[in-house]
Amino acid sequence: MPRSAGEISGELFQRYRGNPLLSPDRWPYAVNAVMNAGAAQVEGVTVLLCRVEDRRGISHLTLARSQNGFSNWVVDDTPFLAPEPDALHESWGVEDPRLTWIEELQAWVIAFTSFGPGGPGLSLATTPDFKSVHRLGMVRAPEDKNGGLLPRRINGEFIMLHRPVTALTHRADIWLSRSSDLHSWAPPEPVLAARPGGWWDSARIGIGPPPIETPEGWLLIYHGVRVTVAGALYRAGLALLDLDDPTKVRRRVAQWILGPREPYELIGDVPGVVFPCGLIHRPDSDELRLYYGAADSCIAMATASLSEVLDFVLQYGEEP
Repeated sequence: MPRSAGEISGELFQRYRGNPLLSPDRWPYAVNAVMNAGAAQVEGVTVLLCRVEDRRGISHLTLARSQNGFSNWVVDDTPFLAPEPDALHESWGVEDPRLTWIEELQAWVIAFTSFGPGGPGLSLATTPDFKSVHRLGMVRAPEDKNGGLLPRRINGEFIMLHRPVTALTHRADIWLSRSSDLHSWAPPEPVLAARPGGWWDSARIGIGPPPIETPEGWLLIYHGVRVTVAGALYRAGLALLDLDDPTKVRRRVAQWILGPREPYELIGDVPGVVFPCGLIHRPDSDELRLYYGAADSCIAMATASLSEVLDFVLQYGEEP
């Protein structure tokens, strides 16, 4: 029998027993690490667009597919999206994709980090089927990352959540920008800030997967960082944004809902990291499948019930 929100203790999402799903030894070519995958459901097949770090330390994006979303992954032999030879802004890699299906465009919009000598910036691309891809180029100059779009316009404009950092403030919070055409974006508006002091999300925050629409608001899973004497800890938390004005936070849960605990999350290139980029909702079962990078070395998954997660946010989330 499903648990109620009041019966939940500890972490809200339950790890898949077969974790990690994907690791470097599953790749058809030599790589150092796989992590931080955007997720999509395409004609019943689960598609992960994975960040893959090669043995130079440069990242590209490669597709992996599974019929059930858990096992028997088939990984492409070649990258789907790689740094273009003449593009200086991504010469150090393309990273951390988020995928949003936009019905109006009949395409998936890929928001990803382009990394070059100027720092990390945000780029967009589109694909109708994950067979071809059309680049829109860099849309937010460095330093900016952790971008993801909402699946529909609000008041006639596309909405992108992202994390700009300015030389003046050095803050790393979640902001929102608006666009009529996906190319030109208005100045950012604040949405959610890192909390001060000793909180688990006190150092910096950024979105996880693109938010999903629910009757109660946009459900946002975000990552938060706390800096300790042993290094940074990356965990995942929950917030609920207003449907008509996503700059307004309706609820924010105080505790994290998934944090590094298992060996594959604690041991790797960057120990102590849970970094979600992909989320799939299965309406037939109400299941949420959260795909996340673990220790910057492999990809894992955790599941929960959408109705249970919403109950949890509404019951335990705090109003700003």
